[in-house]
Amino acid sequence: MAGKQFHSLAHARPASASASARRLLSAAGALVLLSAAYFLLLSPSSPRPTAAVLASPSPATTSFLASLDSFLAAPHASDSAAAPGDLDAAIRAQEEARLHGDPAWPAPAAGPLRVYVYEMPSKFTYDMLRLFRDSYRKTDNLTSNGSPVHRLIEQVGVRYRIVFKISDSITSVYRIKLFLHSHLQHSIDYWLWADLIAPESRRLLKSVVRVQRQEEADIFYVPFFTTISYFLLEKQECKALYREALKWVTDQPAWQRSEGRDHVIPVHHPWSFKSVRRFVKKAIWLLPDMDSTGNWYKPGQVYLEKDVILPYVPNVDHCDSKCVSETQSKRSILLFFRGRLKRNAGGKIRSKLVEELKSAEDIVIEEGSAGAQGKAAAQDGMRKSLFCLSPAGDTPSSARLFDAIVSGCIPVIISDELELPFEGILDYREIALFVSSSDALQPGWLVKHLRRMDAKRIREMQSNLVKFSRHFLYSSPARPLGPEDLTWRMIAGKLLNIKLHIRRSQRVVRESRSICTCECRVGNTTRML
Repeated sequence: MAGKQFHSLAHARPASASASARRLLSAAGALVLLSAAYFLLLSPSSPRPTAAVLASPSPATTSFLASLDSFLAAPHASDSAAAPGDLDAAIRAQEEARLHGDPAWPAPAAGPLRVYVYEMPSKFTYDMLRLFRDSYRKTDNLTSNGSPVHRLIEQVGVRYRIVFKISDSITSVYRIKLFLHSHLQHSIDYWLWADLIAPESRRLLKSVVRVQRQEEADIFYVPFFTTISYFLLEKQECKALYREALKWVTDQPAWQRSEGRDHVIPVHHPWSFKSVRRFVKKAIWLLPDMDSTGNWYKPGQVYLEKDVILPYVPNVDHCDSKCVSETQSKRSILLFFRGRLKRNAGGKIRSKLVEELKSAEDIVIEEGSAGAQGKAAAQDGMRKSLFCLSPAGDTPSSARLFDAIVSGCIPVIISDELELPFEGILDYREIALFVSSSDALQPGWLVKHLRRMDAKRIREMQSNLVKFSRHFLYSSPARPLGPEDLTWRMIAGKLLNIKLHIRRSQRVVRESRSICTCECRVGNTTRML
């Protein structure tokens, strides 16, 4: 009855009243939607809009040199703040406020990682970048009789002339060019730092925010270019700079409070910062791998509980979905590898694999090195291949793994002790095959295994490679779900454990009990079958 009465009353209203009602309902609905949006924006679990969302940033570039030129040309403000008088008390006050729900702070699980970026003297940062850029450029367009060749030898060739005992200046320049080029694979320190200190209007990442007060920070970033300094400075000069950087960092109040446990140091080349590593072993290291053999890192210096594995910067151009589709019919090579065929330590398996695979049909194994020609040959070979061999090098990891991923070529990983980047986030079984060394060296086993692969499974993995490739492409500005983003997400996952060790170290009575140090941990040994 009530329903019928409502129906009749509605039809009895004049048309103008009905229209007014509709407008009122429409306005009310809009108000509800605006209110919902308002509360969502204020919700602790929702990221707040920033200028980066509202602005239209310039397209991202993945070229290191192009990004570096733009970076060095732009003005960089000095806006780091000094630590408060009692840093520990200030940090405790901030944590108390967050813990007990101060509305000025988002929930810890929802908020971005807060990073304080040290402003180190220019000799450790901008000067290193300029030296690299200028040295790299001087190796271009050189002739066999030009004086620029000899000036370059004098400036950056001292250590290489000693190491290689090279008398010919052109050969020396070529060697230096390769060393400079190899740094590009380890330039993660540049990509991370450049994004952190970029104006907010250009930043796209929501997982990390730079803070200007040390007591607000979860993590402290040390922007010292350890790898560039290793490559470009004479040995003793480099060691002296390492010692100077060490003193500067360890003198900071935040370092002394935590003994470096909440500090991030890029050590992405296995030789970089080597002479002073023992003094910073409690810090978070950004590494290419763990290398449990002990050839590159001493026992107790690196372990997954504190450190983060980062991918090499790919040496080849990205093959996107269109490229993968266009090259699909051209992938006539079953298995491809181009690189150094003889390596030290764990990389000795390479020469054994060459002997095993050299006579197999549809398999290409080539000796190759860095440089423009090497890049072109590697890129062409990977885009013509279904599978790309990724054996251990001098260390368990190899840059060719990431070259294969961005080329749409399914990696065949033969490295029994390999640790992979972002494995807490990514499942590599979706894009790669893992083969034990013992199986790979059995006569005929690897070739038969690859030929038996189901065509549907191959297509699935190729499709997954297109999706996964974004996780391995460094860029400026850094993009969501790119390697920079995943780096900070991995570090954010370590925060509770970092705070546990900091607070435990602060309250333990050292004379009354032993403190477990990293030396008592079991080494990282991974056997992938």
